[in-house]
Amino acid sequence: MDAPTPALRVSGLRKRFGPVQALDGVTLEVLPGEVHALVGENGAGKSTLIHILAGTLSPDEGTIEVGGRAVRFRNAREAAAAGIAAVYQELSVVPGLTVAENIFANRQPVGRLGFVRRDELFRRTEEILRTFEVAIPPDVPVSELPVAQRQVVEILKGLAARPCILLLDEPTSSLTQREKEALFALVRRLRGQGHGIVYISHHLPEVLDLADRVTVLRDGRHVATLPRAKVTEGELVRLMVGREIRDIYGRPGTVDRTGPPRFEARDLGRKGAFEGISFEVRAGEIVGMAGLVGAGRTEVGRAVFGAEPPDAGTLFLDGRPIRPRTPLEAMRAGIAYVTEDRKNLGLFLRHSIRENLAAPRLERFQGRGGFVRDDAVDRYAEACRERSRIVAPDIHQVVGRLSGGNQQKVLVAAWTGLEPALLIADEPTRGVDVGARLEIYVQLRELAARGTAVLLISSDLQEVLGLSDRILVLRSGRIVARLDRGEATEERIIAAALGAAEAPGSSRPLS
Repeated sequence: MDAPTPALRVSGLRKRFGPVQALDGVTLEVLPGEVHALVGENGAGKSTLIHILAGTLSPDEGTIEVGGRAVRFRNAREAAAAGIAAVYQELSVVPGLTVAENIFANRQPVGRLGFVRRDELFRRTEEILRTFEVAIPPDVPVSELPVAQRQVVEILKGLAARPCILLLDEPTSSLTQREKEALFALVRRLRGQGHGIVYISHHLPEVLDLADRVTVLRDGRHVATLPRAKVTEGELVRLMVGREIRDIYGRPGTVDRTGPPRFEARDLGRKGAFEGISFEVRAGEIVGMAGLVGAGRTEVGRAVFGAEPPDAGTLFLDGRPIRPRTPLEAMRAGIAYVTEDRKNLGLFLRHSIRENLAAPRLERFQGRGGFVRDDAVDRYAEACRERSRIVAPDIHQVVGRLSGGNQQKVLVAAWTGLEPALLIADEPTRGVDVGARLEIYVQLRELAARGTAVLLISSDLQEVLGLSDRILVLRSGRIVARLDRGEATEERIIAAALGAAEAPGSSRPLS
């Protein structure tokens, strides 16, 4: 029996950005009705490959075939016309437009005079929302949605085009477990209908659950393509990084519990977001904050940082009461905050690595007359780049041109470089591969070892369990469980977050 014609075939693909060889002779083949996972460290070339396939970048060399026909896309419209749809990790939804207008952007149903038929637009949107089992009103502006629901809209936007080849770049990075399961069910249904799917994810359990085959890239080169039945998570990690990685979370440090806490919140509240939040973080301690999307974790972090000040409660840092009403006041008090939304809130994408790393601490680089000492900034930025292993030609590289993982490294390095009394790390490894995660975890551990109190907010339960000395679980804006490292399990955290049962330790006073 003849082998089926590949839905997608890539041969000898090369792409260079200045001195950086992003792709170096990459090959890839995706069959009809196959989920083909693409894995590798940040900077391995995955996103560059996806952008070329989606028509937003042109290759320097190599060939692309869709359904056995050679193609060369000049833009994204030509790729879409060939049946390729891409869903990127970085959101492209327009906040000022409604859910329906985003999902069917440039494809709205129109009447004879060219006006959008809004009744038809909303009807078709409601159909796809039902298919995905998403309870989002089609007429709500995307600006009013949390990050997780914006990610859902981004995915639906790609699926609405009914592609024959679907490119998914970290599609679950901001989804709840229920939304992930709905997406996986949809991916399997699309596979059953004969669609070819390229699936990029740093969450290797997802890859092993969904993929039929896995291709590994490293440093822009094809390393291996393996059937799912012949690959393990450990083997994938070894192929991705070129070495064995053990004990990714590192060893917990020693926390002195005899003295006063480094940071304390008492009865913190903000109307409509959270209330009665009391907890403490000691010097050298990492306290994890877990809970479902919408539980209030990020809201608490932003309140402490002065971005959205609380209505009630008191904050203490090193025993003195503080009341930051702006992020600048919080920074001057000794608080740093790594935001979950690096693209919109965390980085200056049009500026260099050097400028982003220096931005939170410009005052420290001022010389006589208030002028910034460029040589001091250069030395600091270069030291940060080397320590954080940011993959870039030099510190003058524009941050927007870095891979998502290297952007995240810049974000984390910018704030850990402040040596704060309290660091709030909100989803610090979102969209980051296993090698880069290890480097970020090392930074957090080293910062804690130097006496910083760390509040870790994360949706990755393995991350929370692996890094935290203690764990707080939030539900509906309240702390419903407090677990020590030794008693915390994934099951107990989930049970407390869902309110399924009384979680052990939920009524125990904070030690």
